[in-house]
Amino acid sequence: MTDQVVETGDVRLTGRAAEENRFLGRTRELKELRADIERAGLDTLAGRKPPRARVLLIAGRPGSGRSALAEELVRQVADRYPDGVLRARLTDPDGTPVPVERAARDLLTALDEDAPAGAAEDDLTDALRTALAARRALLLLDDAADAEQVDALLPDAPDCLVVAVSEGPLTGISDVRPCTLGGLDAKSGVELLSRHTGSVRITVDPRAAEGLAEECQGQPAALMLAAGWLAARPKAAVSDLAKQLRAAEPEGTALTRVFRLAHAGLPATAARMLRLLSLAPAGLVDPQTASALAGCSVGTAHTTLDDLVALGFLHAVNSPLPQYEVPACLHPLLRTFARHHERPAELQLARARMLERTVRLLQACRAITETDSPQARQKLLDMPRALRFPTPRAAADWLRLTRPALLASARLAVADGELDTLARRLMSQLVRAMVAHLGTRAAAPDLYDIHSLVLDIAERRDLPRERAAALLNLGDLDARTGRTTDALARYRAALDAGREVNDPYATGRAMESVGGAHLELGDFDRAADWFGRALVERLARGERADAARLYGRIAAAHTFAGRYGEALRNWRSAISGHRKNGDVAAQARALSELARVQEYAGRPEESLRTCREAVEWARRAEDTRLQAALHLRVADTLEHLGDPASAGLHRGAAERLLGDSNLQTEPDACEIRTASAED
Repeated sequence: MTDQVVETGDVRLTGRAAEENRFLGRTRELKELRADIERAGLDTLAGRKPPRARVLLIAGRPGSGRSALAEELVRQVADRYPDGVLRARLTDPDGTPVPVERAARDLLTALDEDAPAGAAEDDLTDALRTALAARRALLLLDDAADAEQVDALLPDAPDCLVVAVSEGPLTGISDVRPCTLGGLDAKSGVELLSRHTGSVRITVDPRAAEGLAEECQGQPAALMLAAGWLAARPKAAVSDLAKQLRAAEPEGTALTRVFRLAHAGLPATAARMLRLLSLAPAGLVDPQTASALAGCSVGTAHTTLDDLVALGFLHAVNSPLPQYEVPACLHPLLRTFARHHERPAELQLARARMLERTVRLLQACRAITETDSPQARQKLLDMPRALRFPTPRAAADWLRLTRPALLASARLAVADGELDTLARRLMSQLVRAMVAHLGTRAAAPDLYDIHSLVLDIAERRDLPRERAAALLNLGDLDARTGRTTDALARYRAALDAGREVNDPYATGRAMESVGGAHLELGDFDRAADWFGRALVERLARGERADAARLYGRIAAAHTFAGRYGEALRNWRSAISGHRKNGDVAAQARALSELARVQEYAGRPEESLRTCREAVEWARRAEDTRLQAALHLRVADTLEHLGDPASAGLHRGAAERLLGDSNLQTEPDACEIRTASAED
């Protein structure tokens, strides 16, 4: 007989069983897989160095224990790969292949490597191969849909190992070492039943146990459900279940027949919750999600989920939070049963409840970070206790651990097409929670995906205002990652959308952003022109703070172009605006830039006077770094004018402000760009 291996689930074992390995058999397959790691490949036999990582394929139908075997292999050989184990699931529970871009980004994140927001698939896979080139790592690519997915993620590093799990062959990838799984043999199937039902019933009727394993066709997932059915009925004989399976409708696989019987034996409320779990995003569920789907209390949902784990319907996730996973092999069955037993309106209502609960949890997740605001504190207190987080740390942990499900919720809500209002609210709260806990920079890749989903809804529903907002946000993320040309195109599209609905905010913001993109591209004339258009909009609406800031941006564009006269005039307008607005810090910075341009224009005495005035305003603004930088600039100017003694006094003042270790300050972007323009 062939030794088999199967994951026995998350049922707690006691006594001697608790000390045993949770896998059964498959020692021959494991031995062959481990030998394949060391076996010479075709390139080695031909005298060439292998160009890529070794690929081992574990192929089998869903429910055959293929993922469990892969995890056991990884556990046994992980110590050979000091740079760690990376995991990626390449198919969503609903059967949709995961985009290579998303998988590559997740792997880069696991490696603590930069994955720029909005980067193209080729850029991300190239970055992944570069990151793995000098590493000895193990990649587990579970539930691969096709060879193209796996090939795109293969490291160009012979010292790495890839373990791929798939239903069929990976045709097109050279030198793949396949291991094809069938069902469990009778001995292993019986042992699996014994572990979960107790040995007594198996021992007193071993032939019936073998017959039951045969009825399940040795499929581990089917055997787990059969074991759960028996465990829930201590007085039932093994032969009773075997007879019922033989008498059941013959159509479908063994897993389908066992699932049908096990589902029929559930209490009505538990069966309904189980069916509704087919709506859970990414196949991940927690008590809050289950509570919303089924319309019951969180405590009842938690108890029911634990019961479903014991019956083999769910897996408990190893997580600080109570989280559960719907096995991928059961997801299609749950979806079919949900369509058969639930009316479409009930399914849509369950989706809406789930999304609404997620929105409220995200609101609470963000509100816990705003405890300085009385309004936010009161809003938090007004929420039901079950939705509150005790501390900001608890909220951040929840956000981190549920991130895959939250992002999947957003994608599913947009794909649904019938709950766009809830989807927009969900994505709005998701963006705010991520920014509050992670910051814009760290959350940028996820934010890019969310804003892209918002854009999809806006275009589908013909919502110009929302389209403008999404385009502006995407443009900002493109600009931050160096894709300035792409950002410019998005800003122009946002301007058109803002004009379509006469949205002054979107229009003004887009004009300024178009100017900023031209500035980055070195087209200073167009930059100044677009900043000027935005300034007219701000002045017409009496937005004085923004107008003062735009005077400074116009001045910067003229400075880059070497038009110092225009730059000086606009900096003075900016200073005047900040003074009227009472913005001391902005006034100090604008004076500092005015002094810089005066120096560029060959007016050192004027620059010296302006610098001294800026020092005073920086002191009032309590901007120590700016004060020190200005003292150093005054010192340089005084040395240029032949007064080294006074220059020394100002350098000493800078030393007292920052200390010797922080004296070196980097020139700002304006100074660098101007120098290059003059050259």
